Amino acid sequence: MTEPARFDDIVEEYKFLDADDRYRLLIDLGKALEPMPDALKTDATLVRGCSAAVWVYPTVREDGSLHFLADSNAAITKGIIALVLLTVQDKPAAEIRDTDIAAALAPFDLKNQLSSNRTQGIPNMIALIQATAERYA
Repeated sequence: MTEPARFDDIVEEYKFLDADDRYRLLIDLGKALEPMPDALKTDATLVRGCSAAVWVYPTVREDGSLHFLADSNAAITKGIIALVLLTVQDKPAAEIRDTDIAAALAPFDLKNQLSSNRTQGIPNMIALIQATAERYA
């Protein structure tokens, strides 16, 4: 199994890419997401307000950290949720709750790199992840 990409490495790589390669990077991040079983893709795990379907399912690890499974029916959106998860994956709930995910994503300038249709659900993805962390913190 390959080691997941490190967030800081992705930020550095992204800076040097042109628009088409940035899209490819996001798509590749989405393809690298841990598979989410179809049984977990329910109305309860659906992120509201996204133009594409996005599902996020939290699990609590033995050490108390949160691990998220996620998927989307759109390749770019799947890459976006993968990017969001890179900022919080396998961290303690209190740390996730207190993480400024939007600030962490700022170097990607997604609002200017992608259509508003593609980015409109990002705040909802972040809110769902942080609300989940709040429940477990």
